[in-house]
Amino acid sequence: MNKRFYTRSFIIVAIIIMLSSFYHLPYYVSKPGMAKELEPIIEVENGYEEEGSFMLTTVRMGKANIYAYLIAKMSKYQELHPVEDIRAEDETDEEYNVRQLYLMDSSKLSAIEVAYKKASLPVEFNYRGVYVLNVLPDMPADGILEPADRIYAVDGTEFESSQQFIDLVASKEEGDEIMLTYERNGRTEDAALTVDLLPQTKKPGVGISLVDDKEIKVEPEVTVDSSDIGGPSAGFMFSLEIYNQLVEEDLTRGYEIAGTGTMSSDGTIGRIGGIEQKVVAADKAGAEIFFAPNENNAENSNYIEASAAADDIDTKMKIVPVDTFDDAIEYLMALEEK
Repeated sequence: MNKRFYTRSFIIVAIIIMLSSFYHLPYYVSKPGMAKELEPIIEVENGYEEEGSFMLTTVRMGKANIYAYLIAKMSKYQELHPVEDIRAEDETDEEYNVRQLYLMDSSKLSAIEVAYKKASLPVEFNYRGVYVLNVLPDMPADGILEPADRIYAVDGTEFESSQQFIDLVASKEEGDEIMLTYERNGRTEDAALTVDLLPQTKKPGVGISLVDDKEIKVEPEVTVDSSDIGGPSAGFMFSLEIYNQLVEEDLTRGYEIAGTGTMSSDGTIGRIGGIEQKVVAADKAGAEIFFAPNENNAENSNYIEASAAADDIDTKMKIVPVDTFDDAIEYLMALEEK
């Protein structure tokens, strides 16, 4: 009898534990990810090789169940984030994923542009319409358009940029019907939508947030395999790796160099999240130098946070503050060969 009772109790507890692991709390958990060498995923045609390496750093992010929540509460370098801090209001999983992929693609374009211009090589863009990032609920596009659709014509008139799309739709009146031509999964579709007034601006629209769909044209050609990376924080390190393959002088000087930061087309390095966790990831990977956004000496800059984390884990890795791409190049040019 007792044996049967304990067996049943064990099974019940096991089922409860298993089911509770599928119940997600309104939080995300972030933790140190990895430091990944960039040379294997970035290739400039006939580019120069390097002795050391540039590495991007990542943070692992996932929805929190009760166990992940408790572990994060007890772990120094795991952090809890309320859902609203990660995802926009009413944003679906699909829209969030599309937004992350767009941010990555945008960071790649900026990285390529900055690196090629620094190498005094020409850069051109080819605009191909707009991508849908989000669809507003209860607006004309709701249930018809989806995130990642590429719209390139309004009423048969092709356009190239988001501003051209906005101007075309804004020329309509509330209640007018327009025909959008778009591409989804390689197939061309048409959708008739009735123009409505956008709730925030009160201007004519169909209820989508959008971004330019453009490709960059450079010589020599460059490929960046970022299929398993999301978000914009690798942009700065992308630009260093691309530039290093474009120029004969090896800027790694034989060192293992990690870092993080967004990259704007003007060469400005921007703030990112999870800098402390990225310092931990870089240290575990054996990085000797870590570039951190300095934010023009802001009081709570990424550089200050990274330095504090480096002191806490007692790493020998040198934390270097950078505001611009040129700052990083200047630092690397002054490095002695390892």
